[in-house]
Formats: sequence, C-alpha cells, structure tokens
Amino acid sequence: MALVLASGSSIRAELLRNAGLTIDVDPADVDERAVEAPLLESGFPPEDLAAILAEAKANDVSDRRPGDLVIGADQILAFEGKRRTKPEDMEAARRQLLAFSGKTHELLSAVVISKNGAAVWRHVSTARLTMRILSPAFIGHYLAAAGDGVLSSVGAYQLEGRGIQLFEKIEGDYFTILGLPLLPLLAQLRALGEIET
Repeated sequence: MALVLASGSSIRAELLRNAGLTIDVDPADVDERAVEAPLLESGFPPEDLAAILAEAKANDVSDRRPGDLVIGADQILAFEGKRRTKPEDMEAARRQLLAFSGKTHELLSAVVISKNGAAVWRHVSTARLTMRILSPAFIGHYLAAAGDGVLSSVGAYQLEGRGIQLFEKIEGDYFTILGLPLLPLLAQLRALGEIET
C-alpha cells in the first residue's frame, strides 16, 4: 500500500517528504470550479467548500488506486464573506493586495484521507492573517520582486518568502497557511498505523 498525494503542489509534497514520509504524487483530475459552482450558489460556507474540494480530489485518485491511502487537500481564502481565487495576472494580484491592505482575511485549509474511493478522515484548519497598511508603491515593488510566483497563491503572496513582509499579525498554524494542516494529518496517519508512533 502506498501513501499518495492527490496534488501537484510542490509545497505540499515537500512538507510531507520533510516530515519523513515516502509518498507518490498523483494529481487529481477534478474541475474545481465545476464542483464548487453549485455549492457557492447554495451558500455553502468556505470551510465546507475546502473540505468538499479536498475530498473530491482524494476520492478521484483513490478510485484509480485501490488499497492506497490518498491525501487530498484544498485551500480557500475568505475575505469579507466571499471566497477569493488565485489572481489571473499581476494586475489582479495588485488589486487584491490593495483590497487586503490593513484588513484581515482567513485561509481555510482542508485535508482528507481516502481509501478505496471513500473518505476515511477529514480535517479543516483556519488561519487569520492581518495585512499591514500597504502603499500602492510598496505593492508594486513587492510584486516586481516576488514575480509571477505570486499567481500560484490564492492570496497573491508566499508567506515563506517575501510575502511575510505584507503582514502585521498572523493567528494560526504555519502549515495551514501553506495549504496542508500537517500536524493533524500526521496524528491521523499515526492513529491509522501508517507511520511510527
């Protein structure tokens, strides 16, 4: 039996490998926007959206890998009651950072373990991040220095790099911010007997 990450995220894979786990990477083939569209119309809260998307990814890969334990993950950014998605371009990133300036948003990171096409465990963690007041000039300099990599982040920042300079206050787990609630996941893998206690 293999431990499989149903994600192409290099950060998630690195977190798991740095924790000493041997994993296969097998990204899910899930149309996230199609899955979430009816949920958004029905008013599902962000934490439910994250959990449902993580489960869809885990189950997609688990269906084609019977017997393996599959880890699916998803992250939702909630700001002023609405879900935000990754910015499409640097101008969208600039507008998003201007909107976040001096305000608090939440990152909701879900992780699901599936086996034989069904979820066997789910968890959602929340982090609250407050940006300092940012001038348009600083945002421009930040985006120029950080480069297109910010477009791969739902918040248009990478906390593990220059993005840390944007913040005044952070409440929550670092791994949740990176998109994988690692401590609860490791605890569950120990409970399942998949890693040493």
